[in-house]
Amino acid sequence: MDEEQSERRQAEEEVAERGGSAGSFVAGVVFGALLGAGIALLVAPDRGDKTRRRLGRGLRRLRDEARDGLDDVSREARRELARRRKTLERLRDRVTDR
Repeated sequence: MDEEQSERRQAEEEVAERGGSAGSFVAGVVFGALLGAGIALLVAPDRGDKTRRRLGRGLRRLRDEARDGLDDVSREARRELARRRKTLERLRDRVTDR
């Protein structure tokens, strides 16, 4: 029973160590986008139409980068889910074999 608890605790610690990375990434992208747009508006040296075009290009580039980042996070989440499922299956098999 102690070994089982130790294995379960180890699995929970692994989950806790890896958690939050996707949320942190997305929050960083959103914060960076808002901050960048605000600074660009404050220090824009060009006419309004030129600034809007530049901001539009920047926002489209940011949108594409955010999509790529979300794709990466999604792919990593699926990999992590598969890894954790395998860990849980091994733990379940150990428990049922006893």
